[in-house]
Amino acid sequence: MCSNYEFPSKQRLSLLDIHEDQLELDIKSHVYPMAPAPIIMRGAEEFELDIARFGLIPSWAKELKFGRHTYNARTETVAKKPSFRHAWVKSQFALVPVDVFYEPKYIEGESQWFGISRADGNPFTVAAIYDDAHIDGKKIRSFSMLTINADEHPFMKQFHRPDDEKRSLIVIPEKLRQDWLHCSHEEANDFFLEMKDEFIAKPRDKEKSLH
Repeated sequence: MCSNYEFPSKQRLSLLDIHEDQLELDIKSHVYPMAPAPIIMRGAEEFELDIARFGLIPSWAKELKFGRHTYNARTETVAKKPSFRHAWVKSQFALVPVDVFYEPKYIEGESQWFGISRADGNPFTVAAIYDDAHIDGKKIRSFSMLTINADEHPFMKQFHRPDDEKRSLIVIPEKLRQDWLHCSHEEANDFFLEMKDEFIAKPRDKEKSLH
């Protein structure tokens, strides 16, 4: 599971075929549940950037609190869970631009946070679903990152508690980004890809606050 990450700067978003003048990103780059963050949407001819809350708030919700526990969606159950079902059936897929995401690793019984990023330093995109809710007269767009089992993944299985199931985000490679944004939920399983070996993990700077 991923509960916090950092998104690329406006200039670095251009590496993902996003024009940096599309949106003013006057928000914190380190994202936690309920915080606003950029997501990539399908456009008529090119990618479009939008701002959404991290933690999906279902279309029927009347309170923001739902997003505190829906920042990740398991691919095994996403079609059945009430919080995610509407977004899934409507094939409301998005991409989350990421520079680094953080996971805990247990070393000698102690939790230590590690930042996971590409070895070449380039930003990457993560598969997500989004939904729109209307709360107190305002439209709220929000998203959840999709996850797959990683119990046998040579890299991702090292994170989280030793006895917990291991989970991994789904990184959508450049050549498949448009296909993911335009696919149907019946086709989505074709994109549930394991992370490749271009990723590395480094201990998180202890001076950097988790909140």
